Amino acid sequence: MNIVWSGVMLVGIGLLAINNVDLAMECMFAGSSKAISLAFKLWGIYTLWLGILKIVEDTGLDKKLAKLFSPLIKLLFGKTDDYTQNQIAVNLTSNLLGMGNASTPSGMNAISGLYRGSKYATSAMIMVIILNSTSLQLIPTTVIGLRVTAGSVSASDIILPTLIATIVSTVAGVLLVKVCGKLFKDK
Repeated sequence: MNIVWSGVMLVGIGLLAINNVDLAMECMFAGSSKAISLAFKLWGIYTLWLGILKIVEDTGLDKKLAKLFSPLIKLLFGKTDDYTQNQIAVNLTSNLLGMGNASTPSGMNAISGLYRGSKYATSAMIMVIILNSTSLQLIPTTVIGLRVTAGSVSASDIILPTLIATIVSTVAGVLLVKVCGKLFKDK
């Protein structure tokens, strides 16, 4: 991979040297400015969601969510300890509310709780990754937040298409994990 990136950099520098340097520098500075602006917007959105998840944890709502999601968690993950079940419940909830990357810490904690010392990932661990990646979203709040900060007139127009896409991807992912779990028994 280092060779690929080095090649891309060398070709880019070579093209920069023989083309309009002023235009290239102007574009690079404009692009970096937009990247920093987007990073601050995302930082604000993720700070909000991580704060809400901390409140969920501090108020004990995660335990109530775990109890609510208990039948689904047992169906998808089998028997888990209370901590892991709470982390899975928080991960599911934050994904349902469209919190995106803010759900990753609870997903990582859930995978740690599901780790059984094997050098291979279990079906339950893969299920966490699939559910976190496909991210079934009832309300895509992070994307709506980005659309609002970008000046969208109707930022919530994406709710129905997002719901359809995430339902299809989540169902397909869960089915594949279950089928592959049966074919290749956990070690």
